Amino acid sequence: MAASGEVLQQPAKESDKRMNAPPNDAAPVHVVTIGGGSGQFALLSGLREMEGISITAVVSMMDSGGSTGRLRDELGILPPGDILKCVVALSPHHTFARTILQKRFEKDARLIGHNAGNMLLTMLSRYTGSFPSGVAALCEILEAKGTILPVTTDPATLVAELTDGSRIFGEQAIDMPRGHQREKIRDVFLVPHHSDTIHVYPPVIKAITAADYILLGPGDLFTSIIPNLVVPGVADALRTSKARLIHIVNLMTKFGETHNFEAPDFVDRLEAYLKRSVDGVVYNSRLPSEEICRMYHEQKSECVRLDPENPFWSKRTVFSGDLLESDGAVLRHHPRKLAALLQTIFFQENKE
Repeated sequence: MAASGEVLQQPAKESDKRMNAPPNDAAPVHVVTIGGGSGQFALLSGLREMEGISITAVVSMMDSGGSTGRLRDELGILPPGDILKCVVALSPHHTFARTILQKRFEKDARLIGHNAGNMLLTMLSRYTGSFPSGVAALCEILEAKGTILPVTTDPATLVAELTDGSRIFGEQAIDMPRGHQREKIRDVFLVPHHSDTIHVYPPVIKAITAADYILLGPGDLFTSIIPNLVVPGVADALRTSKARLIHIVNLMTKFGETHNFEAPDFVDRLEAYLKRSVDGVVYNSRLPSEEICRMYHEQKSECVRLDPENPFWSKRTVFSGDLLESDGAVLRHHPRKLAALLQTIFFQENKE
């Protein structure tokens, strides 16, 4: 196992993806991912093909925008959007599923703007009698590799409290700041819709307890990751878990949420909610092109920086490598590069 504070430079080559896979008769490594949005989609897309692991994805239920937000407001259901991304990411039919399920209706006045996947998941949930049962049914249809769990089945609204004392209600409003300036986020919490409290979905606690590795992120810190941690019971379970807790550091900062953050700032905020230290971080060491950096700079977004000599990392292991994927306009974690580095962590650490 790597020593605390050690910085491990890994090439994360796609060709190395299977090099550390365990023997066929070895017990699977239990991996739990916690997050939401496109970051969790990229992570699960990489883990899908990895041998020797069992996957449980714990997903935030606070999405309030687009088709998801409309279904939540009109029908009172849990938001299906982030769950749907996870099902598609873990499906061997992901290319076909993404094309069909992301198809948006254009002709029927009531359906305009909704996508087929959200409507299918809504129907399955209503017919089976619960949202988790509907998710399980969709996983069965698409033969998803792994288990996907909503962090809670209680409808709630995410609220951000800013440093000036003002509050912003709803994930979409927090995610898209208006104007050129906004106070920093001091805290986030959940407001239940129909009761006095919010309950964690019990299988989530069981998954955390049984995990060997727990991956936090990548994803928007205050709207995709921390909303899971403020559900009562989740942080407590993570504190007592014997699993290795790994944070996958975002590639870029985000205006209105993590403006001017460096890697230790992300970890500091996570650990404040966890009330424990993470065991390590996964960090992209490759800088994007100057052209892409300029495009992001116009959106007040910068590359997240990590100084391996910072004493902050003395009790945490830094795993770094080229994890970058870009289509020329958007930066994201490359699923296979990320999976290759994670596979090294899962299977090589225990040999050392």
